[in-house]
Amino acid sequence: MTDRKHLLRGRTAVVTGGARGLGKAVARELAARGARVALLGLEEEALARVAGTLPAPSGHWHVDVTDDAAMARVAEEVRRRLGPASVVVANAGVAEGGPFAESDPASWRRVIEVNLVGSAVTARVFLPQLLDTRGHYLQIASLAAIGAAPMMSAYCASKSGVEALCHSLRAELAPHGVGVGIAYLNWIDTDMIRDADRYPVLRELRALMPPPARRTYSAPHVARRVVAAVERRSPSVYVPGWLRGVQAVRAGLPGIVALATRKELTRSQFTATGLLGAGGRAAETAPGPADSA
Repeated sequence: MTDRKHLLRGRTAVVTGGARGLGKAVARELAARGARVALLGLEEEALARVAGTLPAPSGHWHVDVTDDAAMARVAEEVRRRLGPASVVVANAGVAEGGPFAESDPASWRRVIEVNLVGSAVTARVFLPQLLDTRGHYLQIASLAAIGAAPMMSAYCASKSGVEALCHSLRAELAPHGVGVGIAYLNWIDTDMIRDADRYPVLRELRALMPPPARRTYSAPHVARRVVAAVERRSPSVYVPGWLRGVQAVRAGLPGIVALATRKELTRSQFTATGLLGAGGRAAETAPGPADSA
């Protein structure tokens, strides 16, 4: 029987949004299994702290994942310093909540840019390396990719978008030996989720979900499942596992969600949250494409 603990040893893995939360936990799990880890993100000091704790060779780069030129430079630096990437985990993401009609256009657009465009940029700049190594690209998605929720239009649109992106890439890259996977995840105990719970719009939206769907899972637990899926080159991973069953009924979800939330949305007044989590706050002050480092 193959010891999966050694499958990643000596390989280079890239994690975007690696400063905290799930990205940090995934980086630690990859390093624990012997991978060299490249951490990318906007929080330079936090990235450096994470890199300094990893039990394997690592590096960190301060970069905006939406900046094509800066990401291309970083991809080449990763290749030179750590070797060509065999694994890329597109984890960087931000969120916001609130009525679409009252949302700030800049914040709404930023969610799409980071979550969808940033994932596409990440895939594009590291694809030559993944082709060389016949590697694996894993996209962090969400239950939001399967069933959209009110008051989360930008986040749901972005996660649906990355799901479609990955389905297209999987068909394109399969003949070249590159794997593409999607991680469908629910609530994870991270800064973003704790930030979200401070706002009535998202707190009440979560309260309307069935009890199993409200539960949060620790970042290390999710990271173990995610990295195990990378080792298996799985096309999908679901945490919690029951999310897989939601795929079978996804066509009916919009109507169910509309009925379940109609009364609450009619009687309540909600305001927009702005960008959520430490990563969201960093994104608000991110340098423009011409200035990214």
